[in-house]
Amino acid sequence: MDIKLSGKGGDKRARDSRNARGKSLIDRSTGFLMSYKGWVFIAVSLFATGLVFGIMTAGSLSGMFGEQTDDMKRLAELFTTLPQPSLAVAIFLKNVSAVAVSFVLSPLLWLVPILALLLNGWLLGLVSVLVLQEKSMGFLLAGLLPHGIIELTGFFIAEAVALSFGTTVILALFKKEKGGVRPAFRRSLKYLGIAFGLLLVAALIEAYITPLALKLAA
Repeated sequence: MDIKLSGKGGDKRARDSRNARGKSLIDRSTGFLMSYKGWVFIAVSLFATGLVFGIMTAGSLSGMFGEQTDDMKRLAELFTTLPQPSLAVAIFLKNVSAVAVSFVLSPLLWLVPILALLLNGWLLGLVSVLVLQEKSMGFLLAGLLPHGIIELTGFFIAEAVALSFGTTVILALFKKEKGGVRPAFRRSLKYLGIAFGLLLVAALIEAYITPLALKLAA
């Protein structure tokens, strides 16, 4: 016998049914090892993989990137000649735009956030080895630690959000269920706000404190 849902009770059941479908989709993308903490772990692991690869390949690539390294040094020197407020804004906008691109393009089979994590880890490993060829470990740490811990935390949070949201969108497309995308988007914006706040603090530290730390370590 067919029973039609009508009235307030029927509307409530219909809403509950839609919410259940959306929640079920989100649970699939945020369950164990796919939870938000799980995505942070994956983001850190990808970055660490790139970091190790950068350290391991630095010796063989140092000669190849000799001219590029000199160009990067000149660019960095030009960059640091900016007034500190302008430098902080430039650093913040650079970092925010990078993670925003990862988030927007994350539904493309996670390609952009994965590449961003691997590439940034690789660059950090490569640059660290190149710096240590000319400077001390203290100088390297002075250039990284004041802002790096906060910046990397914000970066990992943002890339984990990109991976998680990308998964939700991909599952929605394959299962033709759009109910979970909007709640996932709202949740992602909350975490992105936290990440952007950390990146702002890191940019201020990098512009105002890191140069002082480098002078002391030089």
